Amino acid sequence: MAPRLSVSQITTLRSSFAEDVRNYAAAGLDGIGVWELKLAEGADAEALEALEASGLESAAAVPAVPSVLPLPLLGGPEEPAERVDAFCRSLERLAPFKPSSIVCLTGTSLGRDADDARSIAVDGLATIAREAERLGLRIGLEPYQRVGGEEWTLVSSIPEAVELIRDAGDSPALGIQFDSWHLWNTPTLYEDIEREIDRFAGVHIADYREPTRGWADRALSGHGVGDIPQILRALDAAGWDGLYDIEIFSDDGTFGAEYPDSFWAAPATETLARARTAFEHCWSAGPSSVAPRRQTVKEWR
Repeated sequence: MAPRLSVSQITTLRSSFAEDVRNYAAAGLDGIGVWELKLAEGADAEALEALEASGLESAAAVPAVPSVLPLPLLGGPEEPAERVDAFCRSLERLAPFKPSSIVCLTGTSLGRDADDARSIAVDGLATIAREAERLGLRIGLEPYQRVGGEEWTLVSSIPEAVELIRDAGDSPALGIQFDSWHLWNTPTLYEDIEREIDRFAGVHIADYREPTRGWADRALSGHGVGDIPQILRALDAAGWDGLYDIEIFSDDGTFGAEYPDSFWAAPATETLARARTAFEHCWSAGPSSVAPRRQTVKEWR
């Protein structure tokens, strides 16, 4: 069965919501991953009308404050209680767009006792899950890339995310947001996919550039060191039938690094065309000639 392809709006950072809807539909995509930062204040009804008229499905949405604990590189409130309140308000705002899920990060434990940080994350996820249940939404807890993840996350693998979800009450509203950029170097990746596929609330696709220039430096499918064809085959074989949502961070100076080949600085239509072509090439690729790469302890650190 042919994959249903979506693009997360961060990929075309400089375009407006309306431009994204037009461009994504014109590119023949099946869906769009809504980012709350693209929704202009007081214009939600107009944005929703444009989305519904486009025929695009709504993939994983990303709230303006996307974590329980702080994210130093993205800002937002420092107090977890304020962040959870903001997240729950975003659930109300995003619910009419009928996203397949809402992405949630744990945030960092930096500056806190590790046990206290975990307890805060568990309580915050439980609160978010209750609100998601009320609204008929599903949360996708996203494990963040282990390399450099200290400023982002408490969990960097699927098993770690599952354990945190269970500690938070194992609500049916709590699932996992799979992201190939974050998880490509997990030693047990393929076993994890097969075992936990039913928990997956969304799938983000991007490749890992090596050497990487930073957290906002993701590559198109097949243009990095992650075995994207094999990852796609594993997801398909395990039974994933949702949208494959391309999500590319590519700094143009917004976060302090102006990459000369930034996708954010390129015309959105060009980026969409290249992203789709790269994904389709990986999807149609034959069996990998390379066994799944196992990371050494040194590499993981």
